[in-house]
Amino acid sequence: MSEMKTAITDATKQAMRARDKERVATLRMVNAELKRVEVDERRDLSDADVMTILTKMLKQRQDALSQYQDAGREDLAKIEQYETEVIQGFLPQQMDAEELAQFVADIVAESGATGMQDMGKVMGLLKAKGEGRIDMGKASAIVKQHFS
Repeated sequence: MSEMKTAITDATKQAMRARDKERVATLRMVNAELKRVEVDERRDLSDADVMTILTKMLKQRQDALSQYQDAGREDLAKIEQYETEVIQGFLPQQMDAEELAQFVADIVAESGATGMQDMGKVMGLLKAKGEGRIDMGKASAIVKQHFS
């Protein structure tokens, strides 16, 4: 079992002992998604797999949060915000805007990219070297800005 999956399982047990219903519900949702992927793909998950799944779940929660806020549903937005915070607790700290801009500039220089036709190569390197610490949407915008 991967270290991240073990950490999530342990956190679930701690939340159950503390009788933190909201945290238990969120962690059970995460565990269910991890189990679903394991069963569907018939394999054990690595830390990289768990990080990918958590990143996907985080993105879904952030999208739902913005939709709920736009619709004025603060009650549902509050739930999504809490789930986002719990999931973020298991992911590496995200780069801030300055750090991300410098990282993108370094990758562009390293790859020898000269224009938009090289964006795919740059994005591939960003994803590989970012190790879950970058928001690919923000990185994409910075790369486009860099080439324009």
